[in-house]
Amino acid sequence: MSLDTTRLENPVMEPTAATAAPKKMKVVRPTLDDMALPLGKRVRLNRLFYGHGLKNGTLLILPIDQGLEHGPIDFFGNPASADPDFQWRLAAEGGYNGVACHYGLARKYMGRYAGRVPLILKINGKTAIPPDDDPISTLTGSVEDAVALGADAVGYTLYVGSSRQDEDIQQMQMVREDCDQYNMPLIVWGYPRGAAVEEKGGRDSLYAVDYAARMALELGADIVKLNIPKRGSKDARQPKEYSGMEWTFEQGAGRVIRSAGRVPVLVSGGSKLGDDDLIAKARVSMEAGATGLIFGRNMWQRPFDQALAITERVQKEVLAQFPA
Repeated sequence: MSLDTTRLENPVMEPTAATAAPKKMKVVRPTLDDMALPLGKRVRLNRLFYGHGLKNGTLLILPIDQGLEHGPIDFFGNPASADPDFQWRLAAEGGYNGVACHYGLARKYMGRYAGRVPLILKINGKTAIPPDDDPISTLTGSVEDAVALGADAVGYTLYVGSSRQDEDIQQMQMVREDCDQYNMPLIVWGYPRGAAVEEKGGRDSLYAVDYAARMALELGADIVKLNIPKRGSKDARQPKEYSGMEWTFEQGAGRVIRSAGRVPVLVSGGSKLGDDDLIAKARVSMEAGATGLIFGRNMWQRPFDQALAITERVQKEVLAQFPA
């Protein structure tokens, strides 16, 4: 079975540093009009999309929620990054559209950047200490906290496929209601996780990520953060509709972005990549129709001047597809 390539006119192989750039494609992304937003959400998202960064409707978000999710380990390679001011300063000087973090970092470190760098307040999280067999990300903040801090959106992690998804969905539903009440945009971190997911192909399979994209749409996300599925050999553990598919990395990206429908997609950077492979990921994401990139460790796990340099390279890839 071949994967539908409606939005991928020139599919090529999975990108590496040596891959030549494919021909440009026409890309259709959800607009603020398509998203059917109430006035308050539209104002906040318009500010994120067009008031900061490249101001061309593309988001470049710098997440610093890793200290809760992974502990101090992620800061070992670049000790300066353990001070959250490193990331806030990078966002300000590098022209990011916003920083995503938990309440404590926002409350204690964003003061000098308030009004200059938008805040996406992450309102749930967990540690890496228990196993991921039955994960749930519990509340660490509220939509009211986001309003009080002047945030332009909240972030919520949804573990798609976890055995505790009934609790997770109910918790997200309450957050969504608060977001609707306060006109606060809801960005869902759509993460396939849990033992059942691993038994059906793994968290990075096309099946799992495609399901996460559709689930975010079904449950009322305003924006969804996704990984691009990892291209690999056929995996019979996936449902038969997916296990027989032939697809490239680019086609996988396009597939999950289409499954999100009128929910704009932010592509996650994940763990550290080589610079050229990171740029290739940014290019593929933009050409597949992503609305933005949420790259964290790939940006700030390096000295400040190098972090600014890789930020500029990523922004050039964005501008190649979507000129300001």
